[in-house]
Amino acid sequence: MRGIGAVVRGLLHALDGLRKTLHLLLLLLIFGTLLVASRGSVPLIPRSAALVLAPEGRIVEEVTGDPLQRAFERGTGAARDETRLRDLIEVVDRARDDDRIRALVLDLDELAGAGLPALQDLARSIGWFREAGKKVYAWGESFDQRQYYLAAHADEVYLDPFGYLLLEGYGYYRTYLRGTLDKLDVDLHVFKVGSHKSAADTFTRSDMSAEDREQSAIWLGALWDGYRNDVASARKLEPALIQAYADEAAPAIRAVGGDLAQYALARGLVDGLKTREEFEQLVATVAGQDDDTGSFKAVGWGPYLAELRSERLLARRGEEGIDVIVAAGEILDGEQPPGTVGGDTLASLLREARNDETTAAVVLRIDSPGGSMMASEVIRREVAALRAAGKPVVASMGTVAASGGYYIAMDADRIFAAPTTITGSIGVFAIIATFQRTLEKFGITNDGFGTTELAGAVRLDRELAPPAREILQASVEHAYRTFVDKVAQARQRRPEEIDGIAQGRVWSGEDARAAGIVDELGGVDEAVAEAARLAGLDEGYDVRWVEHHLNWQELLALRMQEAAARMAGSLLPRRIALPGLDAALTEARGLIALAEQGRPVYLCGCRVE
Repeated sequence: MRGIGAVVRGLLHALDGLRKTLHLLLLLLIFGTLLVASRGSVPLIPRSAALVLAPEGRIVEEVTGDPLQRAFERGTGAARDETRLRDLIEVVDRARDDDRIRALVLDLDELAGAGLPALQDLARSIGWFREAGKKVYAWGESFDQRQYYLAAHADEVYLDPFGYLLLEGYGYYRTYLRGTLDKLDVDLHVFKVGSHKSAADTFTRSDMSAEDREQSAIWLGALWDGYRNDVASARKLEPALIQAYADEAAPAIRAVGGDLAQYALARGLVDGLKTREEFEQLVATVAGQDDDTGSFKAVGWGPYLAELRSERLLARRGEEGIDVIVAAGEILDGEQPPGTVGGDTLASLLREARNDETTAAVVLRIDSPGGSMMASEVIRREVAALRAAGKPVVASMGTVAASGGYYIAMDADRIFAAPTTITGSIGVFAIIATFQRTLEKFGITNDGFGTTELAGAVRLDRELAPPAREILQASVEHAYRTFVDKVAQARQRRPEEIDGIAQGRVWSGEDARAAGIVDELGGVDEAVAEAARLAGLDEGYDVRWVEHHLNWQELLALRMQEAAARMAGSLLPRRIALPGLDAALTEARGLIALAEQGRPVYLCGCRVE
């Protein structure tokens, strides 16, 4: 009997092993099917074609959300329209030397936003494409200010006869919630240092402060000067003509009978008025005719990028290289997804670079208005640790690197900024909301006993106790002195000098260089070159953009979620945003988030949208 039992147990064990094997094979089959279905095939590039560059939404340094979240949002129609800057630059740069690509077509109708430094970086690549002897064409049903900046750098710019070209300059207008908070009897306690530190004004004021108005006029003027000069140079016009196009629009448009397209043509901002069909026939003379569509032979920038990535997978990793690590978005504590800067998340990437023998230097690419001071300090320590390990760090500032964004840059060996980067805002504030008066309206009160003056001193349902106020203000002053001292140490200046240019003031990149808090003017390419020089690298080094890579379990979950999201997207209604409401709701959500903390929040942030 024992022998029979052993045989049975052996058979059961074998069957269980077979079951597990079949289960694994089934999972691998599902995974492979989803992987192939989601990736699709990389389309063939015609021997002669025009590359169509059509960014969607905002041009950003890093897309928002982790891959799983983005997959679900795409499927349900709630995806954020974003296009990564370095992807656009990569396809233009590679197409420049690709004999199959005869021309570049700028299709900018879906471009919804971008910072001026990002537009300048992309325009520079477009300029190099033209210098290679290849034509660049731009056409639009209409052009807003950001779209036209890129269009102006084309060889030929065309506008639909029923279209318009809008230049309105730069403005800085904020939604103020002081009146709303007063009506709700919300007490918002703000403790700050810095005469020009205006990030909390949204909650504490009902209008713009004199200091904020003063500094805004300076940095907005720098942005507009940069825009006017760049567009005028690209179109071979005088900058004054760009100014006049906006200032004289009302009478000048009336003089041409209200024809907005004719106004743009008369002022020399476009080369002609053409319908889409007429424009396509023009491009076909260079790129060739597509007999199937009747248009020109074209390849989209997305499929072209897919081909480049497939080639990159086959490329061999070099011995030594430079890691480019992106810090884009608000700086928050802990682990955070792309689109925000998690203190622990970014610190981990910097630590990996420090421990990676193939990383010779790091470029920290920053596009952040700041945020949590604690998270900023966690990141700064890792930057300092990289340098202590003998690995150079170069900070490269994008559209904005202010307050906490500057904090994480200041310990780099060198700091690069675009002339129109928004930086500085060296200052600190703490903020906490209490709702005791709001609750009293509903008959909700609070009472109790504490063994010290600090017991229950910081509660949402009680007035902030005087000792807590004193402690908070003292701690903010200490945080500001620490910020200033660290900048002074990093920049090899006296603290008194840094305090004189700090106080929460916002600077353009060009003014920041003059003030001595930025080393050089330039983009990420110049920062990479400087990092290579500091590391002593010869030509041919790798440049690696570092990002989180999914493991196979996450990748499987991603593919399954993409499929489920597509199914859900066909059933769920689409969300339609109410124009003009997003900004106010964003500010309100920020206040709610602060309330949920239930404690003081120390911030080094700068709002310049």
